[in-house]
Amino acid sequence: MTRIRLADRLADIQPFYVMDILGRAKALEAAGRSIIHMEIGEPDFPTPKPIIDAGIRSLEAGQTHYTPALGLPELRQAVSDSYPSSCRPGAERVVITPGASGALQLVFAALINPGDEVLLADPGYPCHRHFARLFEGRAAPVAVTAETGFQLNGDLIREHWTERTVAVLVVSPSNPTGTIVPDDAMAEIADTVTELGGTLIVDEIYHGLTYGPTVTTALCHSPDVVIVNSFSKLYGMTGWRAGWVVAPDILVEAIERLAQNIFIAAATPAQHAAMAAFSDEVALELERRRAIFQERRDYLLPAVQSLGFKVPVTPEGAFYLYADCSDFTDDSYVFALELLSEAGVAITPGKDFGDNQPERYVRFSYANELANLKEAMTRLQQYLSSRN
Repeated sequence: MTRIRLADRLADIQPFYVMDILGRAKALEAAGRSIIHMEIGEPDFPTPKPIIDAGIRSLEAGQTHYTPALGLPELRQAVSDSYPSSCRPGAERVVITPGASGALQLVFAALINPGDEVLLADPGYPCHRHFARLFEGRAAPVAVTAETGFQLNGDLIREHWTERTVAVLVVSPSNPTGTIVPDDAMAEIADTVTELGGTLIVDEIYHGLTYGPTVTTALCHSPDVVIVNSFSKLYGMTGWRAGWVVAPDILVEAIERLAQNIFIAAATPAQHAAMAAFSDEVALELERRRAIFQERRDYLLPAVQSLGFKVPVTPEGAFYLYADCSDFTDDSYVFALELLSEAGVAITPGKDFGDNQPERYVRFSYANELANLKEAMTRLQQYLSSRN
């Protein structure tokens, strides 16, 4: 038998527990059960038609060869032009990447030496800490609470900064909490990280999906911030795998060398398709979708609370509720499996998002039709009542 020795880092890179939930849900559906999916962090809308049409045209025109490692120049310019004029980066600072995940891997590879630390919020998106480990660094999770909107701030960064800290990663709006960092707080964070001599990375993948307060890009608070974004969430292009980085010049040069060696370039048809994402026609469709997400949020938040879940901070972006389920269970993972098998409702347990009391929390995604969300709440109400 062939013996394969796996790298030590794999012991620290955990699977998505939500994929176990999804697999079980699919198996139940295959057996004839009706399952309402509230576990998936993916827009339920298809890619807007003008974007699809642009991708098809590119294929029919034979545009299937490599692009430059930094991306199509015209797409880099279009991304640049999408930013406010007061803090618009030059197109030379924009790098097109294979999604936000590809963007973060390039940024972390350029910044992290073995043993270096990256501060990030806990709860938070699990891939972020795993990317740090991938490059022999260490994610330094900071337990955040409702008092700070489940987000980092200047004081927390100072408190947890060490001699090994090289960067801070902020996600606004956040997955899993849906909370945002207000502009004044982001400015304070940018100033704090600069003063401490680190790099601020801001993941803005859910920008444009906000419901109430408006927030500007972190670029408006510092020219040295590194922005990571994607065409996945707002533009509905998850499967196309197209994203971008906006970075200072010195980092762009490093990212270019890394991209040449790791990816060569983002997918060519996806880049041509993404050019249409900034059209007026698509903008109208995206606003329509944003309003639908807000309608779902406005329904689901009080509905979940009326069942006995506690949502200590109103989510103002993305499409998630992060709810305290401790009145029902002391193990949110077991509870999520229970709701799936008994009520036919799939949600995500807190253990996917870090070590900050994960057993108390579950994430509800409202990337599903309003009628399905209402049916899910009916099922949960009936099941939770039956447990009493």
